[in-house]
Amino acid sequence: MLTTSKTVANEELSLDTSKTKQKKHFKLIEKTYNNNAESDYTEKIEALGKNFDYSSNSSSYWGEPELSTLYGTPLYEEASTSQKLALNHLYWVGQYQHTAAAESNTMLYNQVTSGVFTKLGGYETLCQELDFETHQERFHIGTFQRIGYKTKVALLGKQSLGNSLHKKLAKPNTSLLDKLKLPQSKESWSSFQESTFRAITKLMHRQNADYYSRFLEERGVEKIPTTTDGLAGVTASLSAFKFLTLNWGSSPFMAAQYYSARMIANMSLKAYEHRFFRQFKELERKNDFIPAPLQVSYYHLLDEAFHTTMSHVISQEVYKDFPKPTAYEKLLSNIIIYRLQSGLLNGLSGGLPVTFRDDTSFMTSYYRLLTSPLFGMSSTDAIYWLEKCLCQEHEGFHLNLKYHQDLLFDMRKFFGRLDYLWPVNREMRLMAAGGSIEQAIQRNKSAFVKFAGAVV
Repeated sequence: MLTTSKTVANEELSLDTSKTKQKKHFKLIEKTYNNNAESDYTEKIEALGKNFDYSSNSSSYWGEPELSTLYGTPLYEEASTSQKLALNHLYWVGQYQHTAAAESNTMLYNQVTSGVFTKLGGYETLCQELDFETHQERFHIGTFQRIGYKTKVALLGKQSLGNSLHKKLAKPNTSLLDKLKLPQSKESWSSFQESTFRAITKLMHRQNADYYSRFLEERGVEKIPTTTDGLAGVTASLSAFKFLTLNWGSSPFMAAQYYSARMIANMSLKAYEHRFFRQFKELERKNDFIPAPLQVSYYHLLDEAFHTTMSHVISQEVYKDFPKPTAYEKLLSNIIIYRLQSGLLNGLSGGLPVTFRDDTSFMTSYYRLLTSPLFGMSSTDAIYWLEKCLCQEHEGFHLNLKYHQDLLFDMRKFFGRLDYLWPVNREMRLMAAGGSIEQAIQRNKSAFVKFAGAVV
């Protein structure tokens, strides 16, 4: 009797999954799920959001002063006490608007990958945890948005809505497919593109046909689900993420690999949220007033600690349960991590602490901030201060470099264990190269010349 390569692969996978319950990481998954479900802080987070009143929280810092927009810049040194408080509050809002977008990504891709793990058998508890995380993220996002809305209206007026400090100026990166000549209409092009993506993915994962995500399977031939904000917004085009959606939902290895990408978001969040956590504990120890947003950060970190544990165990241990990745899966996995390094970690902001992109992406938001009622600057004055804050060396750059080095150490420790990655990804070489104040200033100068020319 002939045995096909697909049959052999499926038998290998069955043998691996049958041993899952004997492995330490299966026990860790079960413990994580039980602890997360038992300690769930989403009700507290939701209540803090619904009851948030800016005026009741406006006279306190929502974190250390150094976690403030434009901290360490010449402008910050000149700012009044009320303006410094506002910059601290707007930093919290900007970071959590970015976090809300990232958690929207999580909600989608938890479902996509869970749909693969469901097909495997033996991973029921893992799927329960991912489903529970998706439930939690809805409450997190709602609270971030409520606090952000009320704060921005109070400080900047309704005209500020939609102008997040993390909104990109540049258009999303365009893939090669996007640059091809389009068919007669956008609708027909989209349909053609998606059918092409489906065909390529089906061909490249033909040995894993039995594990195609149940979530995607149930959607049939509807449009491929994707996201445009969060990691997606700074990493690749909309069409590229449609392609990734299909791949993350087409094989056990790729479903597990998604969590190495998610780990970048988890670790980036922890880099600043852990400081909010410590500030909460210090105020609690002194029996001082704790602002509602700081309470949200505290409880959010407690929830997210379980999510981070899941990202860690899936990306570093669970993937080993499956057959070794194909050459195609290795290539795509490395491209994903490389693009995340390039889009999210390849620079230094002089105006946003714990943000590792140059300020090219934020100049419009800074300009709107300076010309808002908070500072009331003329266009000429705003341009003057932007140049001083973004194109000259100051304390803010050095502070961010310290955060950068701390996160780089943690990233290398994590990714150094993934044997399928290229050295440039295991060693986070793009991120390391981005830790240069001189390069950040030079790129800011180049972008500033264009920006100032367009504004003045």
